[in-house]
Amino acid sequence: MKSSPPAPPAPPGVDGAPAAPASPLQLFTAFTQLALQGFGGVIAIVQRELVERRRWLTREQFLEDWAVVQILPGPNVMNLALMLGDRHFGLRGAIAAYAGMVMAPLAIVVALALFYNRFSDVAAVGGALRGMGAVAAGLIVATGLRLAVALRQHPLGWPACLGFSLTCFVAVGLLRWPLFFVLAGLGCVSCVLTWRRLAP
Repeated sequence: MKSSPPAPPAPPGVDGAPAAPASPLQLFTAFTQLALQGFGGVIAIVQRELVERRRWLTREQFLEDWAVVQILPGPNVMNLALMLGDRHFGLRGAIAAYAGMVMAPLAIVVALALFYNRFSDVAAVGGALRGMGAVAAGLIVATGLRLAVALRQHPLGWPACLGFSLTCFVAVGLLRWPLFFVLAGLGCVSCVLTWRRLAP
């Protein structure tokens, strides 16, 4: 007697369950589109694509996953692609998502490197690159403000979360302390306080 096929994933918005990619090919195409948009300020593109557009992650899930990929070695968005692909399709999904992040951007970056090598002494080229840097910074700030809403449900409460965020900004952005030590210190304190708050 054949077993019945597994039930399809709940559509977005039903019982709070996020949607799910239909196949590894959809993961590949989604991350290819994401990568082609993500020159600078990539976290803004990732959040909009995976949370707001495709709804493969809720805001809370995105914050949790992004916190994990921040402390893993390697590019953050690559780690997130591997995690999401493995979560839905195992090794096949991880490879598909990673390939989507790498293949098309690699070709574009090689072409841009050749272009820059040829025209790097042109003043307009340097000005364009500086302008794109400002745009990327603005995208990151806007994304941080949108994601801050999800911190209202954090066990430590909004004031504590704001305090940790400001402390991290001052330590890394103003005092120029090494990111590894800031994350290790503040991360450990935050994890311990959260664990104590959640403990019965």
